[in-house]
Amino acid sequence: MKNEEMSFEDKLKNAKEILERLSDPSITLKNAMKEYKKGVGILNEATKMIEDAKLEYEKLQIGTEGE
Repeated sequence: MKNEEMSFEDKLKNAKEILERLSDPSITLKNAMKEYKKGVGILNEATKMIEDAKLEYEKLQIGTEGE
């Protein structure tokens, strides 16, 4: 499943798994950087999902105020 197709909850779960891998003292620097970049990307996508949901909520609130 592509990151864009993942649910918000799946993105958070995936980010937590990446954090656990980064906490492993035996991880190489190269692998740590790969995991870090992947984690930042996933968290950015999750943040965008929150922002999009907030905008949608605000639109719904504005729409109900006029009724």
